[in-house]
Amino acid sequence: MIRTTARITFRLIIPKRQFYCAAIRKYPAPYTSSAISRTKFHTMSRTESGSFKPVEEAQRQDLPGLEKDMKPTSEATALEGKHEHQEYLAAGKLKGNKAFITGGDSGIGRSVAVLFAREGSDVTIVYLPEEEADAQETKRMVEKEGKQCLLIPGNLMDNETCRKAVEQHMQKFGALHVLVNNASKQVMCEDIAEIDLDMVESTFRSNILQMFAVTKYAVPHMEKGGSIINTTSTVAFRGTAAMVDYASTKGAITSFTQSLAKQLMPKGIRVNAVAPGPVHTPLQPASRPAEQMEGFGKKSGIGRPGQPSEIAPSFIFLASKDAELYFGQILHAYPLGD
Repeated sequence: MIRTTARITFRLIIPKRQFYCAAIRKYPAPYTSSAISRTKFHTMSRTESGSFKPVEEAQRQDLPGLEKDMKPTSEATALEGKHEHQEYLAAGKLKGNKAFITGGDSGIGRSVAVLFAREGSDVTIVYLPEEEADAQETKRMVEKEGKQCLLIPGNLMDNETCRKAVEQHMQKFGALHVLVNNASKQVMCEDIAEIDLDMVESTFRSNILQMFAVTKYAVPHMEKGGSIINTTSTVAFRGTAAMVDYASTKGAITSFTQSLAKQLMPKGIRVNAVAPGPVHTPLQPASRPAEQMEGFGKKSGIGRPGQPSEIAPSFIFLASKDAELYFGQILHAYPLGD
């Protein structure tokens, strides 16, 4: 008697896009945003092996700092890969949303704006008038993703500017699903006896008090399912001798986030925060001595600073339905070392 065996193979086909919070694809490849833009503005932070590198050149800017003047510029949309960089691949997580982003012209704010658009959201970005060149580039990148971008120049340290900015957003889009409170500044001072008290007040006004104002005017337009995401910092949890006032504002933002989350939970509006570590943004050369920028990030745990493109997916997660059970949470992004 001859025995026969049959080998049966089963294939389970799962639509990957539904299960990935931050899927990626290889770069370069066909995608909706501008390849020319990313080649021009974002390749300098990369190595040919698909990894990012520390800052090599000493440099200094005046506040608020401009993306276009950074050497190298930061990365808004690509992530590290084994052999080459990989573009963030969207999954329609924010389809139909209308987002309001402060400090959305450059750095983390730019990356959030562009990747929100890639996920399907129209965006409003608020920025200082002197950041117009960066804001226009961000607008162009958002529109290359097929979404609308409303630009609102203005200083959010003025409460009336906060009110008018939210009003302009509502006039343009008619809804506000996601609020990203991202704008901030930092000034270094290593001796409390020498600290400028006027600058301390300015830093608090810039970093936390304007969040109260923007949120006050935004919340009445938000409904159940809405999301507020604040940018705090890992220094709120570990301190920093050189930026006592800045770290204090970030600690305040953390408490603001957790307390507001409890207040708005019954309304179904989620409030969370992202706490980045050292990230390569215009804020760094605009607030540090030039010599501190040479090798910036090299002494950190991974030997380089983070890139905005590595922070923005945390904002996407918190803005999306994937984070429906997240209230008052702080996502730490790259917390080890300076």
